[in-house]
Formats: sequence, structure tokens, C-alpha cells
Amino acid sequence: MWPTDADALDARQRELAGLTPDPWTPGPEPLLSAGCWACFPRGESGPGRAGDIAWSAAVLLEDLRPVARRVAPGAARAGYVPGMLALRLGALLEEVVRLLPRRPEVVLVDGTGRDHPRRAGLAVHLGAELGIPTVGVTHRPLLAEGSWPADDPGATSPLSLDGDVVAAWVRTRAGTRPLVVHPGWRTGLDTAVAVVERLATRRTPEPLRAARQAARETRAAAGG
Repeated sequence: MWPTDADALDARQRELAGLTPDPWTPGPEPLLSAGCWACFPRGESGPGRAGDIAWSAAVLLEDLRPVARRVAPGAARAGYVPGMLALRLGALLEEVVRLLPRRPEVVLVDGTGRDHPRRAGLAVHLGAELGIPTVGVTHRPLLAEGSWPADDPGATSPLSLDGDVVAAWVRTRAGTRPLVVHPGWRTGLDTAVAVVERLATRRTPEPLRAARQAARETRAAAGG
């Protein structure tokens, strides 16, 4: 069950940060991955609030081939506060991933992992609730710092927080801004980067790109 207030979320994420689940690495067979994404009505600005309408989507892929997608409307549980994204979106994303007809081996989510005030951002928290390995992918770090990598596909550079490497810049395409790749639940940094590179034929890894598209298409059809 997802916490419903900031104090409970703080306690739960501190607990998750101290856990050491067995690490996961993908095997040689085709990778069954999923991406999940949530979007809100167009034109809205600011941090939002509890009850905001949201469209959440999850897309299941076998390697780069989409095999299923699910979209679910819902309501955010809170406004957006940096470091507390799980309070706003966690339950919505868990629900839509669980609607998929097969259990993915790994889930990609637009959220941080150890680059977080309590070292357990949405990528870690969602994976723990689902019991599925996760990788976070964001456009910028939350707290960590580090220089951009070389402008070559596959180039990486570390992002550090309080002396620990917690994420990495990854250049998925030359000439475009690198992404931040976050180890999540049961994934180390090398595994997280390898998964993103395996699934990124464009700048954004295909599971996340497909989930974002599904959520936005449903929003448009609903007039949002």
C-alpha cells in the first residue's frame, strides 16, 4: 500500500533505502520490458494538487516489439513536490502496470532511484511495490552532480551525491541532450545503463516512449 501523506512516505522510503534485495541482470533471451507514464490535462501549470485527473499508461515490449498496452484514467493523490513524486503518481503507475497481461522482467519509469533525498525515489519505490526490477530515466538529475559525457552514442559519465555514484548521464544519440539513468529496484548502475542502451533506438528508450505516446493519445481522445 502506498503512503498517503508526506510523513508516511518519508518513513517508507527510508526503509526501502536500507534494503539490499538480490540484484537482477537480464539474460540472453529476448527482454520482456515495460514502460509506464502518466500525463495530465494540457495547459495546466504549477505543482498541481490531490485529485488532478491523470492518464496512466503501460506498454509491454519483447525487445523492441510492442506486445500489449494498457491505459487507465485516475486521480493524483497529491500535488508535485520534489523528492515526493511517489506520493502523487506511485499508486497510479502500479495500477496500470498490473493491468498488463504478462509480468515484465523490468519496468522503466520517469523517476529517480538513489538520486533522492532519502535514496529511494519513485523508481526504487515502484519496483518494491510491484516486486519487479526497475530502471529510472529522467531528463535531469534531482540532486546529483556530474559533467556531461562525450557526444557519442553510448557515452556515459557518473552522477554523484554526497560522494556516492548514484546515477549516470547516458548519451543515447549524438547531438542530443543526454538522459539520466537511475538504478532502481534490484538494478545496479551497469545493469540500468545496459537496459537503456539496449532499448533506446531513439533518444528515449522505447518502452517509455511508447507509454508516453499511449497516455497522450488517450488524453487527446478524452479531450484533455
